[in-house]
Amino acid sequence: MTTNNPPAAPRTVAIHTHGCKLNQADSQELARRFQEAGYRIVAPHAAADLVVLNTCTVTAAADAKARQYLRRARRRNPAAVVVATGCYAQRAPAELENLPEVSLVIGNAAKPSLPQSAHAALQSPTAPSPAQPAADAGARTTRTRAMVKIQEGCDQVCAYCIVPKVRGRERSIPPDVIIAQINRRAADGFREVALTGTQLGSYGFDLPDAGLPRLLERILAETAIERLRVSSLQAHEITAPLLDLWHSPRLMPHFHLPLQSGHDATLRAMRRRYDTAQFAAAVALVRRLRPDAGITTDLIAGFPGETAADFAAGLRFAAAMQFSDIHAFPYSPRPGTSAAHYRAQVAETEKRSRMAQLLELAAASRQRFRESQLGSIRPVLWERASSGGRYTGLTDHYLRVRAASDADLSNRITNARLLAPDGDWLLAEALP
Repeated sequence: MTTNNPPAAPRTVAIHTHGCKLNQADSQELARRFQEAGYRIVAPHAAADLVVLNTCTVTAAADAKARQYLRRARRRNPAAVVVATGCYAQRAPAELENLPEVSLVIGNAAKPSLPQSAHAALQSPTAPSPAQPAADAGARTTRTRAMVKIQEGCDQVCAYCIVPKVRGRERSIPPDVIIAQINRRAADGFREVALTGTQLGSYGFDLPDAGLPRLLERILAETAIERLRVSSLQAHEITAPLLDLWHSPRLMPHFHLPLQSGHDATLRAMRRRYDTAQFAAAVALVRRLRPDAGITTDLIAGFPGETAADFAAGLRFAAAMQFSDIHAFPYSPRPGTSAAHYRAQVAETEKRSRMAQLLELAAASRQRFRESQLGSIRPVLWERASSGGRYTGLTDHYLRVRAASDADLSNRITNARLLAPDGDWLLAEALP
């Protein structure tokens, strides 16, 4: 007599990501590899057999955020295999291995083999039984935007930055591999791809007949992806020939140009490769060739040796650039970086004061740019509907918008009229 036993439920994986778009690209690739191995991806906070945190370590606050998440993950999933991977895991594996909540630590170098390592942990005699997720615990994602890594690593070694130590030397991914990945993402239903990396402007230096402009030309010619973003560029990498490619409506008019400081002496101490004159020229060139572009930046508060007068001058420069948004963060000494050994460390009270001023400038810059866009019509890539039947979406120049619609806008690109501020969003009207 035979019995018809139901097939075993697939193991489930919850992947949570901290940090940059490069980490987001890595997490998307991990999800694909787990799916190919027969796992089911569930929402980051759902019950799961395996919980993966892809960590950031750019600041001490990022490390603390990672530890907090790992503790919460263990409380939510007491029987799960909890994995810490990413940059914190690469920088300080022993620190994470000492956390009782963590089952497995895998750095960036071993990230491609994470599914196999995690599978081995799940097959151990002490591994948990398959989790029983709630009915709505599936991965609540709409395939709208994908991150595709085109290079990794950094050779610039800025004084404050841990990235070269956790991501290694610069290395480019071959163009044919990138184009195949983008075509696969388009076939999977993604409408937009963001090219990610640590130093995108130096892409191709280690490959024959390759460079960022040539790569963009090939992507536009050899893929059908409808919207393409370049996640970040350095000011000294902005040139007129490069910007000429943005005449294509498929290249989104948003440029992230990290400034870090608006004061030349501080930039030199940081070992950045531009000064404020070069940065201002890059911004002017972008605005001349793409007047509608959104330009965002990063700024650091309290870098060692920066005086109050230096900071005030830098703040004035940043205000004059009229950014569409600013990501501000306090300087945090990172072990193994030269700035951690600088003597003139800024007092924490002064650092907090400067952070408050940067956040005030960020809010004013964001408000000014959003108000300048009211009444305009922009193409929007819509995501799934939220509660109440309102759709969220992203404009071509990187504004978050919301709209109510009786039509199904999920994963569609439509024009939309920008109407009014709505908290951190803009209210919009989706047009036919």
